[in-house]
Amino acid sequence: MIEFEWYHWVITLGGGFLAGFINTLAGNGSVVTLAILTDVLGLPGNIANGTNRIGVLFQSISSTATFRFYGKLKWSESRLIVMWMFPGAIAGILTAMFISNEGFMTVYKVLLVALLFTLIFKPSRWITPTDNRNKLPYWVRLTMILALGFYGGFIQMGMGLFFLAMLVVLLGYNLITANAIKILAVGAYTSIALLLFWWNGQVVWLAGLLLAFGQVPGGMAGAWFASRVPNAEKYIYRLLIVIILIAALSAFGVFSLAAS
Repeated sequence: MIEFEWYHWVITLGGGFLAGFINTLAGNGSVVTLAILTDVLGLPGNIANGTNRIGVLFQSISSTATFRFYGKLKWSESRLIVMWMFPGAIAGILTAMFISNEGFMTVYKVLLVALLFTLIFKPSRWITPTDNRNKLPYWVRLTMILALGFYGGFIQMGMGLFFLAMLVVLLGYNLITANAIKILAVGAYTSIALLLFWWNGQVVWLAGLLLAFGQVPGGMAGAWFASRVPNAEKYIYRLLIVIILIAALSAFGVFSLAAS
Protein backbone atom coordinates (compact mmCIF):
# COMPACT_ATOMS: atom_id res chain seq x y z
CA MET A 1 0.00 0.00 0.00
CA ILE A 2 1.36 3.41 -1.01
CA GLU A 3 1.58 6.09 1.65
CA PHE A 4 0.76 9.26 -0.27
CA GLU A 5 2.51 12.44 0.75
CA TRP A 6 1.21 15.81 -0.44
CA TYR A 7 3.86 16.03 -3.17
CA HIS A 8 2.80 12.62 -4.52
CA TRP A 9 -0.66 14.06 -5.20
CA VAL A 10 0.81 17.11 -6.95
CA ILE A 11 3.25 15.13 -9.10
CA THR A 12 0.68 12.45 -10.01
CA LEU A 13 -2.06 14.91 -10.96
CA GLY A 14 0.39 17.18 -12.78
CA GLY A 15 2.01 14.26 -14.59
CA GLY A 16 -1.40 12.94 -15.60
CA PHE A 17 -2.28 16.36 -17.01
CA LEU A 18 0.97 16.44 -18.98
CA ALA A 19 0.43 12.89 -20.26
CA GLY A 20 -3.10 13.73 -21.41
CA PHE A 21 -1.80 16.86 -23.11
CA ILE A 22 0.90 14.93 -24.98
CA ASN A 23 -1.41 12.06 -25.93
CA THR A 24 -3.85 14.45 -27.59
CA LEU A 25 -1.25 15.73 -30.04
CA ALA A 26 1.10 12.82 -30.57
CA GLY A 27 0.83 9.98 -28.08
CA ASN A 28 3.43 8.39 -25.81
CA GLY A 29 2.12 10.01 -22.66
CA SER A 30 2.65 6.68 -20.91
CA VAL A 31 6.35 7.53 -20.76
CA VAL A 32 5.33 10.17 -18.22
CA THR A 33 2.78 8.08 -16.32
CA LEU A 34 4.95 4.96 -16.09
CA ALA A 35 7.87 7.05 -14.84
CA ILE A 36 5.64 8.52 -12.12
CA LEU A 37 4.26 5.13 -11.10
CA THR A 38 7.67 3.45 -10.93
CA ASP A 39 10.09 6.22 -9.94
CA VAL A 40 7.90 8.53 -7.82
CA LEU A 41 5.35 6.17 -6.28
CA GLY A 42 7.69 3.18 -6.20
CA LEU A 43 5.38 0.61 -7.81
CA PRO A 44 6.95 -2.52 -9.31
CA GLY A 45 7.07 -2.39 -13.10
CA ASN A 46 4.38 -5.00 -13.71
CA ILE A 47 1.94 -3.34 -11.27
CA ALA A 48 2.68 0.07 -12.78
CA ASN A 49 1.87 -1.41 -16.18
CA GLY A 50 -1.57 -2.50 -14.95
CA THR A 51 -2.29 0.67 -12.98
CA ASN A 52 -1.40 2.82 -15.97
CA ARG A 53 -4.38 1.39 -17.90
CA ILE A 54 -6.88 3.28 -15.68
CA GLY A 55 -5.95 6.70 -17.01
CA VAL A 56 -5.63 5.35 -20.56
CA LEU A 57 -9.19 4.02 -20.39
CA PHE A 58 -10.66 7.25 -18.96
CA GLN A 59 -9.00 9.35 -21.64
CA SER A 60 -9.99 6.92 -24.41
CA ILE A 61 -13.66 7.06 -23.43
CA SER A 62 -13.82 10.86 -23.39
CA SER A 63 -11.84 11.21 -26.62
CA THR A 64 -13.89 8.58 -28.48
CA ALA A 65 -17.10 10.37 -27.46
CA THR A 66 -15.65 13.64 -28.75
CA PHE A 67 -14.64 12.15 -32.11
CA ARG A 68 -18.10 10.60 -32.48
CA PHE A 69 -19.79 13.88 -31.60
CA TYR A 70 -17.91 15.73 -34.35
CA GLY A 71 -18.44 12.96 -36.92
CA LYS A 72 -14.76 11.99 -37.16
CA LEU A 73 -15.18 8.33 -36.18
CA LYS A 74 -17.02 5.85 -38.39
CA TRP A 75 -17.48 2.27 -37.26
CA SER A 76 -17.33 1.05 -40.89
CA GLU A 77 -13.74 2.31 -41.17
CA SER A 78 -12.53 1.10 -37.80
CA ARG A 79 -14.28 -2.18 -36.98
CA LEU A 80 -11.85 -4.52 -38.78
CA ILE A 81 -8.80 -2.90 -37.20
CA VAL A 82 -10.37 -2.95 -33.73
CA MET A 83 -11.49 -6.57 -34.11
CA TRP A 84 -8.11 -7.81 -35.37
CA MET A 85 -6.20 -5.95 -32.66
CA PHE A 86 -8.04 -7.86 -29.93
CA PRO A 87 -6.28 -11.27 -30.35
CA GLY A 88 -2.86 -9.59 -30.37
CA ALA A 89 -3.77 -7.37 -27.41
CA ILE A 90 -5.03 -10.29 -25.31
CA ALA A 91 -1.78 -12.18 -25.99
CA GLY A 92 0.22 -9.11 -25.01
CA ILE A 93 -1.81 -8.61 -21.83
CA LEU A 94 -1.30 -12.21 -20.73
CA THR A 95 2.43 -11.92 -21.43
CA ALA A 96 2.64 -8.72 -19.36
CA MET A 97 0.70 -10.28 -16.47
CA PHE A 98 3.06 -13.19 -16.01
CA ILE A 99 6.42 -11.72 -16.97
CA SER A 100 8.73 -10.92 -14.06
CA ASN A 101 9.19 -7.37 -12.80
CA GLU A 102 12.82 -7.50 -13.98
CA GLY A 103 11.72 -8.66 -17.41
CA PHE A 104 9.24 -5.82 -17.74
CA MET A 105 11.80 -3.21 -16.71
CA THR A 106 14.28 -4.61 -19.24
CA VAL A 107 11.75 -4.17 -22.04
CA TYR A 108 10.85 -0.73 -20.70
CA LYS A 109 14.49 0.43 -20.78
CA VAL A 110 15.10 -0.90 -24.30
CA LEU A 111 11.96 0.81 -25.59
CA LEU A 112 12.90 4.11 -23.97
CA VAL A 113 16.26 4.09 -25.74
CA ALA A 114 14.72 2.99 -29.04
CA LEU A 115 12.08 5.74 -28.86
CA LEU A 116 14.69 8.36 -28.04
CA PHE A 117 16.85 7.43 -31.03
CA THR A 118 13.80 7.30 -33.30
CA LEU A 119 12.71 10.76 -32.20
CA ILE A 120 16.17 12.22 -32.71
CA PHE A 121 17.05 10.59 -36.05
CA LYS A 122 13.58 10.33 -37.64
CA PRO A 123 11.78 13.49 -36.51
CA SER A 124 9.63 13.76 -39.62
CA ARG A 125 7.77 10.58 -38.68
CA TRP A 126 6.45 12.24 -35.55
CA ILE A 127 6.07 15.87 -36.60
CA THR A 128 4.67 15.53 -40.12
CA PRO A 129 3.07 12.15 -40.93
CA THR A 130 2.86 11.71 -44.70
CA ASP A 131 -0.25 10.55 -46.54
CA ASN A 132 1.64 7.84 -48.43
CA ARG A 133 -0.99 5.30 -49.48
CA ASN A 134 1.03 2.14 -49.87
CA LYS A 135 -0.83 -0.86 -51.22
CA LEU A 136 0.23 -3.67 -48.92
CA PRO A 137 -1.00 -7.29 -49.17
CA TYR A 138 -3.85 -8.10 -46.81
CA TRP A 139 -1.80 -10.63 -44.81
CA VAL A 140 0.92 -8.01 -44.24
CA ARG A 141 -1.59 -5.50 -42.92
CA LEU A 142 -3.16 -8.17 -40.74
CA THR A 143 0.22 -9.14 -39.30
CA MET A 144 1.01 -5.50 -38.50
CA ILE A 145 -2.33 -5.00 -36.74
CA LEU A 146 -1.88 -8.17 -34.67
CA ALA A 147 1.70 -7.19 -33.76
CA LEU A 148 0.61 -3.70 -32.79
CA GLY A 149 -2.19 -5.16 -30.70
CA PHE A 150 0.31 -7.39 -28.90
CA TYR A 151 2.57 -4.42 -28.21
CA GLY A 152 -0.32 -2.31 -26.91
CA GLY A 153 -1.51 -5.13 -24.68
CA PHE A 154 1.99 -5.77 -23.37
CA ILE A 155 3.06 -2.19 -22.65
CA GLN A 156 1.06 0.95 -23.45
CA MET A 157 4.10 3.22 -23.77
CA GLY A 158 4.52 4.57 -27.32
CA MET A 159 1.39 2.82 -28.58
CA GLY A 160 -0.22 5.98 -29.95
CA LEU A 161 2.83 6.95 -31.96
CA PHE A 162 3.30 3.50 -33.47
CA PHE A 163 -0.42 3.21 -34.22
CA LEU A 164 -0.50 6.55 -36.06
CA ALA A 165 2.64 5.67 -38.00
CA MET A 166 1.09 2.38 -39.13
CA LEU A 167 -2.29 3.81 -40.13
CA VAL A 168 -1.05 6.99 -41.81
CA VAL A 169 2.30 6.00 -43.35
CA LEU A 170 1.67 2.33 -44.14
CA LEU A 171 -2.09 1.95 -44.51
CA GLY A 172 -2.92 5.33 -46.02
CA TYR A 173 -5.43 6.82 -43.57
CA ASN A 174 -5.52 10.57 -43.00
CA LEU A 175 -4.28 11.77 -39.64
CA ILE A 176 -7.67 12.74 -38.17
CA THR A 177 -9.30 9.41 -39.03
CA ALA A 178 -6.22 7.52 -37.83
CA ASN A 179 -6.33 9.33 -34.50
CA ALA A 180 -10.02 8.54 -34.03
CA ILE A 181 -9.48 4.84 -34.83
CA LYS A 182 -6.45 4.77 -32.52
CA ILE A 183 -8.46 6.11 -29.59
CA LEU A 184 -11.31 3.65 -30.17
CA ALA A 185 -8.99 0.64 -30.53
CA VAL A 186 -6.88 1.53 -27.50
CA GLY A 187 -9.99 2.10 -25.37
CA ALA A 188 -11.53 -1.20 -26.49
CA TYR A 189 -8.62 -3.46 -25.56
CA THR A 190 -7.68 -1.37 -22.51
CA SER A 191 -11.06 -2.13 -20.94
CA ILE A 192 -10.20 -5.85 -21.13
CA ALA A 193 -6.61 -5.23 -20.06
CA LEU A 194 -7.68 -3.33 -16.96
CA LEU A 195 -10.06 -6.11 -15.89
CA LEU A 196 -7.37 -8.77 -16.34
CA PHE A 197 -4.70 -6.78 -14.50
CA TRP A 198 -7.18 -6.05 -11.68
CA TRP A 199 -8.13 -9.73 -11.46
CA ASN A 200 -4.43 -10.57 -11.20
CA GLY A 201 -3.89 -8.05 -8.39
CA GLN A 202 -1.76 -5.68 -10.48
CA VAL A 203 -3.77 -2.45 -10.17
CA VAL A 204 -3.42 0.28 -7.52
CA TRP A 205 -6.67 2.19 -7.93
CA LEU A 206 -5.81 5.37 -6.02
CA ALA A 207 -2.67 5.98 -8.08
CA GLY A 208 -4.43 5.15 -11.36
CA LEU A 209 -7.45 7.34 -10.62
CA LEU A 210 -5.24 10.27 -9.64
CA LEU A 211 -3.50 9.98 -13.00
CA ALA A 212 -6.86 9.70 -14.75
CA PHE A 213 -8.17 12.87 -13.08
CA GLY A 214 -5.15 14.67 -14.50
CA GLN A 215 -5.26 13.06 -17.93
CA VAL A 216 -8.83 14.07 -18.82
CA PRO A 217 -8.34 17.87 -18.45
CA GLY A 218 -4.85 17.49 -19.90
CA GLY A 219 -6.37 16.06 -23.05
CA MET A 220 -8.80 18.98 -23.25
CA ALA A 221 -5.95 21.46 -22.89
CA GLY A 222 -4.01 19.62 -25.59
CA ALA A 223 -6.97 19.94 -27.97
CA TRP A 224 -7.04 23.71 -27.37
CA PHE A 225 -3.26 23.93 -27.86
CA ALA A 226 -3.43 21.97 -31.12
CA SER A 227 -6.23 24.18 -32.41
CA ARG A 228 -4.83 27.61 -31.49
CA VAL A 229 -1.02 27.43 -31.38
CA PRO A 230 0.88 27.30 -34.70
CA ASN A 231 3.35 24.41 -35.14
CA ALA A 232 2.18 22.76 -31.91
CA GLU A 233 3.59 19.39 -33.00
CA LYS A 234 7.13 20.78 -32.98
CA TYR A 235 6.80 21.94 -29.39
CA ILE A 236 5.43 18.56 -28.32
CA TYR A 237 8.19 16.78 -30.24
CA ARG A 238 10.85 18.71 -28.32
CA LEU A 239 9.04 18.07 -25.05
CA LEU A 240 8.93 14.33 -25.79
CA ILE A 241 12.70 14.21 -26.28
CA VAL A 242 13.24 15.83 -22.87
CA ILE A 243 10.72 13.53 -21.13
CA ILE A 244 12.07 10.33 -22.68
CA LEU A 245 15.67 11.34 -21.97
CA ILE A 246 14.86 12.00 -18.30
CA ALA A 247 12.89 8.74 -18.01
CA ALA A 248 15.70 6.74 -19.64
CA LEU A 249 18.37 8.24 -17.37
CA SER A 250 16.18 7.47 -14.36
CA ALA A 251 15.44 3.89 -15.51
CA PHE A 252 19.14 3.19 -15.92
CA GLY A 253 19.86 4.58 -12.45
CA VAL A 254 21.92 7.57 -13.58
CA PHE A 255 20.22 9.94 -11.12
CA SER A 256 20.65 7.48 -8.25
CA LEU A 257 24.33 7.09 -9.11
CA ALA A 258 24.82 10.85 -9.24
CA ALA A 259 23.15 11.27 -5.85
CA SER A 260 25.25 8.61 -4.16
